[in-house]
Amino acid sequence: MSTKASISSGEKHHLYHQELLSQEPTSVFLEIDSPSEFRVEKETFQGKIIETLTVEIPSATMDQIAINWIKKRKLQGAVGGPVGEEWGSPDCPWD
Repeated sequence: MSTKASISSGEKHHLYHQELLSQEPTSVFLEIDSPSEFRVEKETFQGKIIETLTVEIPSATMDQIAINWIKKRKLQGAVGGPVGEEWGSPDCPWD
């Protein structure tokens, strides 16, 4: 049995991973409702089939997704941000 565990959500997006009872999540999923533009392309390059999904995401939405992802994964130190309980960190008790 699995359930969606939300990482970031907004009016037109939802970033989540599926929680399984006995294992750590290894993938995340991004749903975009009514994107302004999207395309799926399939081509063959050197005998290999390459499939590409391109989705237009507004900058403000991507900012929100990125910030929530960094907090969820506790990556703020990797991007030069706070590494303890500073404002904006996932461990901050005032957020």
